[in-house]
Amino acid sequence: MPLSQENYEKLLIEKRDEGIALVTLNRPERLNAVDKQMHNELARVTRDAQADRSVRVVVLTGAGRAFCSGGDFSSDEWADVDPYHLEEGRQIVDNLLELTKPIISAVHGYAFGIGATLSLLCDVVVAGRSAVYADPHVKMGLGAGDGGAVIWPLLMGVNRAKWYLMTGERLTGQELHELGLVSFLVEDDKVLDEALDRALTLARGAQQAIAASKMPVNRYIRFVSNLVLPLSMAMEGATSWSADHHEAQAAFAEKREPVFGKE
Repeated sequence: MPLSQENYEKLLIEKRDEGIALVTLNRPERLNAVDKQMHNELARVTRDAQADRSVRVVVLTGAGRAFCSGGDFSSDEWADVDPYHLEEGRQIVDNLLELTKPIISAVHGYAFGIGATLSLLCDVVVAGRSAVYADPHVKMGLGAGDGGAVIWPLLMGVNRAKWYLMTGERLTGQELHELGLVSFLVEDDKVLDEALDRALTLARGAQQAIAASKMPVNRYIRFVSNLVLPLSMAMEGATSWSADHHEAQAAFAEKREPVFGKE
């Protein structure tokens, strides 16, 4: 179906001139943390963009003070990671990588967990100097299963990626650019303008040639994803039942640091 606002509640869809579609994660009161409804919509949005002939380029951004702060652990929605939502998580990655049209992420503030994965899987990443990236699954007692284990090593190298995935440490500003996570680093108030300018350049280009240039690269990423993602998601699902994860959830609700290793 075409990319249309009537099919979305947690994403804002705005069609701009020359075939640019601006897609905005829209839970600013929760720093665009992903709840189950947004998760479902993220699995569909790139598929709909692919089917919509009026769309040439997609720009993905977040409303308010952040791009996306990761999964929403403020409720019991994600208390346990069930097989359906693991499969839906696979669809988010697969559909994004199968999008033949260019997609640009415009990142300000936090890009954590699935937010970082979404951003980094895009063809072009435009970020503000104060943008902060991390994959903090381990801080919630979970394996990094939503695609971080796919894209972080490809962009920054295997051993560096393992450190950041095993610790959940944050990266910001110039570090992001130097390590290859960000394509273009700009002043915070210029992020969306820069992304839209880059989108306009691509929208005015030869569309078949652009697709033919990006899709072989995406095939390489997809090859890695097919190898890594089933295991990383299965292991995330397994860790969702662990004592460490339940301790992390309790600590989150009680606004304290978790104490891992409890029986």
